[in-house]
This record gives sequence, structure tokens and C-alpha cells, in this order.
Amino acid sequence: SQSEQQILSSQLECVQTVKDRVLAEAKCTESNLVTPFSWKGSGAKTQTRSSLKLFQVETETLYKKADSEDLYVTSMLYEREQTEREVTGGEVTELVWKLCLAHSASFETADLFMTLVFELRHLSLEALKVLWQRSSFKCRDNWQPLIDALPSCATEACVVLMKEIIASGEVEEGKVEYFFWSFSFIPKPTSGMIESLAPLLKSPGASQSCFLGVTALLHRFCSAYNSCDDVPAVQSVMRTLGKFLGGNCTVQDSEGLSQMQLVLKAIGNAGLAAASLAPVLSLCASLKSNPIEIRLAAIQAFRRIPCSVRVSDLLPAGD
Repeated sequence: SQSEQQILSSQLECVQTVKDRVLAEAKCTESNLVTPFSWKGSGAKTQTRSSLKLFQVETETLYKKADSEDLYVTSMLYEREQTEREVTGGEVTELVWKLCLAHSASFETADLFMTLVFELRHLSLEALKVLWQRSSFKCRDNWQPLIDALPSCATEACVVLMKEIIASGEVEEGKVEYFFWSFSFIPKPTSGMIESLAPLLKSPGASQSCFLGVTALLHRFCSAYNSCDDVPAVQSVMRTLGKFLGGNCTVQDSEGLSQMQLVLKAIGNAGLAAASLAPVLSLCASLKSNPIEIRLAAIQAFRRIPCSVRVSDLLPAGD
């Protein structure tokens, strides 16, 4: 506030000279006065003078010409050199032990963890199961390196192992949610992954992240492969979701309402694979006895279904 006395009184003055739109010279004077000990502008005072002058301008930038054979175009995704040797389960187990012993905030730990992720991708499902039996222990601070590394593995074998870990109930709920959300980011899903995960949708009390994670994986799979609705694993998931709808999305209570909204959101997530459910979704949306939340959710479930399914004919006009 103005009532409080300033500690410092500072001043900066600069004079700049510009020639041909280029700064040629700059001279600056800065002064700082400690006001509590000053009297009429004198006292504890510092003064700094600086001068910057342009001497020359390079007409061209010198650079070392690189051999064009060493250059190539790539994406900005993280790269790692492919290993030529065969990775064994024993080596990966030893790697997990090293991670447990390493300091949690060190470069060594980061490098070991990245190595673990890439080496997991070379293991078969059988080798991964043996690895889980040997390395499911917790390190200091209850850290489980293998649990954290599996979601970044993104192979079919890793997904199947994660599904079995989820089904066994061996890990806490937070880690299970972490598994489910990771399915949304698998770059190249396979029908084997979908076949493995499909039964989880039928398990009692399947979570929101279970429905959304599995159907997001389904959408990515169908975006990469033609005629995905002919794949048995895809049909299995859509049959399961279709059974939840019950033909017209009728619900009896608030719990059923929440469940139906989640299923409809999951169907919307599935995208191309959900085309077979379009007639049922149309009925859910047009049935006036359904709560407005259900009718709106049914309409939103069409968001990724292609126009070739003739959505405009399925949804009643003017209602």
C-alpha cells in the first residue's frame, strides 16, 4: 500500500541504436537506492552501466554436412533398438529384482523400467505366467514393478495375463482400474485380446472402466480391420451388451438406470461394432415410457455408428 515505505527506489534507462532494422548498440544505466537510509537522493546506492555492441553479422550459417544414408524419416513416438537375442523369463525376473533394489528416483530405475517393458513384449503367455508367479512380490513402498509395466507392454500375451490377474482378484482395485484404462491405448489390438477380455463384462459388479476400456479397445480394433462384425470375439462382446439392453432399455429402479446408461455409453464407445444393435437403440430412444436420460443415451450411442446404417431411418422423426 502507499502508506508503506518502499525499501528500494530503482530506475533503469536504456538507449538503443538501430541500423538497417538491426540492433547495433544498446547502453543501459540501472540505479538502486535503499530508501530507509537515504537523504535527498543520496545514501546506500548502487549504479550499474552496461553496453552491448554489434560487431559483425554472419552472412551464412556454417554446419556440418551429414551423410544422407544416416538420416531417415520417423514419427515422434519413442523408439528403441530391437534386440537380436532371445529374451528369457529368468532374465526378466532378475530385472524386476534389480528394479526393487534400485533407488526409486534415479536414472537407473527409469532405464531399467523401460527395459522391462520392452523385454516383456518378447515373452510368451506361458513365460509371463511363470514370471508372474516369481515376480508378483512388492518392493519397498509396496511398489510392484511388473504390475506397472504390464499395461505398457501391449502384446496379446500381456493382455491375457492382465485379464487373468483381474479375474483372480490378486491386486487391489486401483491397479485393476489402471489395467482397464490402459486397454484404450493399445495401438494394435487383436481378436485374441477381445476374446480374452469379453468374459469380464459378464462378471458381477463389472466396473465402469471395465465396460469403457474393453469397448474402447473394440473400437480401435474395428477401425483397423474391415468387417470386424464378422469376428466371433466382437460378436461375443456385442451379444453381451445387447442382453443388457433387454430389447428396449426398460429399467426398474435408479440402480438399473445407472447400469443402463453405462451400457449405452459402452455401446457408443464400440463404434463400428455396434451397428448390429442399431434397431434396438432406435427402439430405446423412441419408447416414451423410458426415462429421458435413457432415451438421450440411446441416441448418443449412435455417435460412432457409420451413416451407412441409415441412422436417420432408424430414429423416428419429430419425436
